[in-house]
Formats: sequence, C-alpha cells, structure tokens
Amino acid sequence: MSNALTSAGNHTPAIQISTFDQLMRFSSIAAKSGMVPQAYANKPEAVLIAVQMGSELGLAPLQSLQNIAVINGRPSVWGDALLGLVKASPVCDDVVERLEGEGGKMVAICTAKRKGKSPVESRFSVDDASSAGLWNKQGPWKQYPKRMLQMRARGFALRDAFPDVLRGLISAEEAQDMPQQTIDVTPTQSRVDPPRLPVDHIALFRDRLAKCDDLRSVDGEWGRWQTTIKRAEEADRAISEEVQSAVQDMIAERRAELEATAAQTPVEELVDA
Repeated sequence: MSNALTSAGNHTPAIQISTFDQLMRFSSIAAKSGMVPQAYANKPEAVLIAVQMGSELGLAPLQSLQNIAVINGRPSVWGDALLGLVKASPVCDDVVERLEGEGGKMVAICTAKRKGKSPVESRFSVDDASSAGLWNKQGPWKQYPKRMLQMRARGFALRDAFPDVLRGLISAEEAQDMPQQTIDVTPTQSRVDPPRLPVDHIALFRDRLAKCDDLRSVDGEWGRWQTTIKRAEEADRAISEEVQSAVQDMIAERRAELEATAAQTPVEELVDA
C-alpha cells in the first residue's frame, strides 16, 4: 500500500492476508494472542470485522485492531489514526491545528484543506464543551482537557472535509462522550414461556464437521456457526466465549485435516477422480 499510515518502506509484512480462510485463521490466532485490545480478546468474529473495516480504510490488519474501537456499539477510529488516514490521502493538502486562549476561554481550532477546495475550519471551545456537559465530566476531559478540545475540533473538521476518506467513521474520543443507549426490555405480556433446554453447540458441530468431506462443506459450517452466534445474541441467549472458541477450534482443525489429506493424495488419484 502507498498509504503512509500503513506503509513500512520496503518492508514486506510477515503475515499477508488474501483469502477469507486466511483472515479467519488470523482472527482466531489474534483473538487468543493476548496482544490485542481487550475488546477483541477471545472474540475472533470481532477481530475479523475490524480487520475488514480497516482494510477498507487502508489499514493493515494489526493497525486495524489497534486503531479501530467499537464504543457503545458504534465503530470509530482513534483521533491520531483519523488524522493519519487523512494526511496519507492524495486528496489532502494540509491539516493545521492550534489552541487559542487560556482557562475558560480556550478554543481548539482545526483547519482542513482539501486539494482544489476551500479550507474547512472547525472550532470547539470550553463553552461548547460545557454546553455539551463534557467540561466537568470525569475521565479524559478532567485529565487532558486541551487534548479533548483538540480531538473534538479535529473530528468535526476532518469529517466535513474528507467524508469519503473516513467512510462516515467518527473519532473514538467523540464516541466515548456519546450517551449509551438503553433498551427497555420490560415484558409486554404476562404469559410465561416454558424454559428452553440448553443447546450443546460443541456436540452439534462436532457431528456436523464429522460429515464434512471437503473444504467447501467446512466453510459452510463456519458460516452456519456465525449465523448461530448472531441469532443467539439477538434472542438474548448469547453463547459463552468458551463455547465459541471451542467450536471455532474444531472448524479450524477439521479444515486443516482435509487440507492435509488433499496434500497427500497422489496425483494419479486426482486425475482418476
């Protein structure tokens, strides 16, 4: 890639992902590695989606995991990566940031210049932060007020000037300040449904995988497993991370077995088949 945020000179990354199967394996390994943000630990499906989203922005796999955050259910990008993506874009002319005033008069200013277009300036002041209920908020706003003002001005300016580069994503700093939406789950009827018997997903998919005799059928089980996880979450019966990891491992092991068998099959047999 020519993107400055993802380029490492002439260095070629040791891991290069070009197929869905490779992405699936990478996601499984990364989720268990202990070297990814906590939000992705033991969650290969989240890793997979983050890497795919990052690739659409021009981020390498590990950069995606370090720079993409899902906050209150909304994907976002940390402010420094947001700036890096914009500056690396060929449509960016310049981005200039400054802080004016002191104390309660501070205002952060970000001017984003797109090639061939008029500059876009965004300002975010202490008054703006106070009106939004942020200035006295515990956390980063208390610890790093200048930085938080800067991130807000930056996020607004870059999104206005480079919506195509950022694909609608907001800064993670802004996402953290958004109130978390709550859903009323109060039952609307008094009827009590009979308890559902627990499903032994491990045994179920062990049987399914035993009947898979080619790679395509194994990939089909992977897709079925993703659907199972999604439907369980939608029904408020989320499958435990231990069970998800166990089934994921079984699918990967069965695929490896079939690949090994295919590699050992004599050419004559393949021709006869």
